[in-house]
Amino acid sequence: MLRFEQMQQNEFVLPTKIKHGLGIIKDINQDVQELGVSKPLIVADQGVINAGLLEPIKKSLSEANIPFAIYDGVQADPDLNVVAKGTKTYNQENCDGLIAVGGGSSMDTAKAIGVEASHDGEGTVVEYEAAEGKKPLTKRIPPLVTVPTTAGTGSEVTLWAVIKDPEREFKFNTGGPLIAAYRAIIDPELHVSMPPAITAGTGMDALCHAIECYTCHYSQPTTDAAALLAIEYAGKYLRRAVGNGQDIEARYGMAMSAMLAGISYGSDSAGAVHAMTQTLGGIISVPHGQAVAATLAPAMEYNWIGEPHKFARIAQALGVDTHGMDLHEAARASVDAVYQLVEDIDVPTLGDLGVSEDMIPRLAKEAYNDPQTVGNPRDIDVKGYEQIYRSCF
Repeated sequence: MLRFEQMQQNEFVLPTKIKHGLGIIKDINQDVQELGVSKPLIVADQGVINAGLLEPIKKSLSEANIPFAIYDGVQADPDLNVVAKGTKTYNQENCDGLIAVGGGSSMDTAKAIGVEASHDGEGTVVEYEAAEGKKPLTKRIPPLVTVPTTAGTGSEVTLWAVIKDPEREFKFNTGGPLIAAYRAIIDPELHVSMPPAITAGTGMDALCHAIECYTCHYSQPTTDAAALLAIEYAGKYLRRAVGNGQDIEARYGMAMSAMLAGISYGSDSAGAVHAMTQTLGGIISVPHGQAVAATLAPAMEYNWIGEPHKFARIAQALGVDTHGMDLHEAARASVDAVYQLVEDIDVPTLGDLGVSEDMIPRLAKEAYNDPQTVGNPRDIDVKGYEQIYRSCF
């Protein structure tokens, strides 16, 4: 059933051409040439480089005689300084395009570099924060090719970048269609080197995107379809990918889950989980995927009464046999299924991640002020956030 809000004007925008297949990274030179890029800046972190994941890209570009530069300063939870250094490298190397290789941090950094490069002289990326009183993006970023090496954020297809402002201890979003990648190249063979803990954390981030976008107030039929299949793939393949990193079918399934969840996130919004974890990540350094994994089921436990029909459908997508259950039993079964998944893939608790229960009052207030609160399927205030946080411990 459509909500009243869904009878109003909705938009679905996907400016990114998506390519996927085993071994297709070898053809990235064709994409660079088709986009008219003469010298791309490859944006990556040290982990990606040390794992040798840039080698097929460098080989492909070299075979086509395409010069390139590399910015290897990406860090987890990239901040304004990381972006500024990347923009400086982009300009110094006279680049005219970007290739982001890695997880969400690399792709978000590349998008933010693109914002600063295309709006040269008009301010840094923080001035284009998606918030009241800030500037809107007015120019398309330079051609960007995203190459995810994890299956989680879906940043390869989203219309957003998440950057940390160290001064405010706050993660902000910037985005819209002008920031989206021109091409996303998804090659599951690049994912097999992910260790189990990263596979688990990033996979839970994909599942969370899908669940939050499916149930949030901004959902619409187009994004619902993508989100439901993303949930189904995560339920089917995440355990396998964590248990056997060489299982290429599971890697492919999770790559598609992350991409589909990213599509749903691109035109929708999230909810309490991302309000909680993005504000948390702005205050202390915690892996985003693991923080999401620790908070998703408790948030679902709070939220299911806001959209019981949808939470019942989530249970079915996760493989739960809801035959014989009433609506509320089926909805609660989705919560139990996520708790079981988290236990099976052995993700840490918030306490394990270094979060103290003493932080709950501040974290709850910060989460409530996050713009993603508006999309949450159940009405929530500061006390509601405190309740969810306490459940996480």
